[in-house]
Amino acid sequence: MKVLILDGGKNFGSSGGKLNTLLCEIASSELKAKGYEVLQTKIDDGYNIDEEAKKVLESDIIIWQYPGWWMGEPWIVKKYLDEVFMAAASNLIKSDGRHASNPEYGYGTGGLATNKKYMISTTWNAPITAFNDKNEFFEGRGCDGVTFAMHKAMEFCGMKALPSFICNDVVKNPKVDEYINSYKEHIRANF
Repeated sequence: MKVLILDGGKNFGSSGGKLNTLLCEIASSELKAKGYEVLQTKIDDGYNIDEEAKKVLESDIIIWQYPGWWMGEPWIVKKYLDEVFMAAASNLIKSDGRHASNPEYGYGTGGLATNKKYMISTTWNAPITAFNDKNEFFEGRGCDGVTFAMHKAMEFCGMKALPSFICNDVVKNPKVDEYINSYKEHIRANF
């Protein structure tokens, strides 16, 4: 099986995207040890749209690794999604899923990539309570609620989600060794 790891870390501000790149390296190492073929792209280094579309189509699983910036993915990740998935669209989606006989229903069900899976792994400065406590900033929506748009983009293509992974408090209270161990366990349990 082939796994495509997309590193959405960006050299910007104080972080430099180092934690996201480290997590990509860990995922690659763990997956190779389990016998997976691993393809990788560091989005911030630039990419060839057609080559990336081919990687997406060849892959059985896609791992999206990126930091939470302004409550979403960095612009380079969205740009990659727009450019690469549009280039591969004829192989990823048949239609938006609706039918002329009942155009109000079925939107988002025309994906062709039903044999593919994806995983979202994100890093945030926000503590986990900001996601899971209904009285805190993200109102109890959790990581998957905050990354809802990315989940829906993958579902639109027909892909199925693997459990998401999140690192919290990565600037104010970083615990890199803990993140590494937790991520290794997550990869081992879900792949």
